[in-house]
Amino acid sequence: DVQTSNGFDSSLVALIIGIAGEIGNNSFDHNLGKWPGMPGTFFAHDGFRRFVVLADRGIGILASLQRVRPSLSTSRDALFVAFSEVISGRSPEARGNGLKFVRQAVIQNPFSLVFQSGDTQLQLKQGDTKLQLTKTAKVVPGCYALIYY
Repeated sequence: DVQTSNGFDSSLVALIIGIAGEIGNNSFDHNLGKWPGMPGTFFAHDGFRRFVVLADRGIGILASLQRVRPSLSTSRDALFVAFSEVISGRSPEARGNGLKFVRQAVIQNPFSLVFQSGDTQLQLKQGDTKLQLTKTAKVVPGCYALIYY
């Protein structure tokens, strides 16, 4: 139970749900009809260890954003854009604020986020002003997120 686990401030429950909901919803919104593997999203929560994990086998951030910005060529660039600009792979819909909401919720609260798509991992925690993007040896074709609270 998120509200009572391990001394967690229950006033932050809505934000945890909002962050997980935004990331999980993106798995479906950006992959419908395009799942290269098994459709769906993996979700797990551990209230004692205080984390949420989400993962999908979708097309990933780069392929999604290349639909509206073909000039994007790396997962690093795509993750930077996804977390810093109002942009949506679901153009012409007026969307694209979701991962900016996630970023703000994490940096303004006692949370941290590890998010990977392709060969790039983003790490974000409370108080960060810059996105920390790292190239990884392992390539994740879809996306995965670890939310720590």
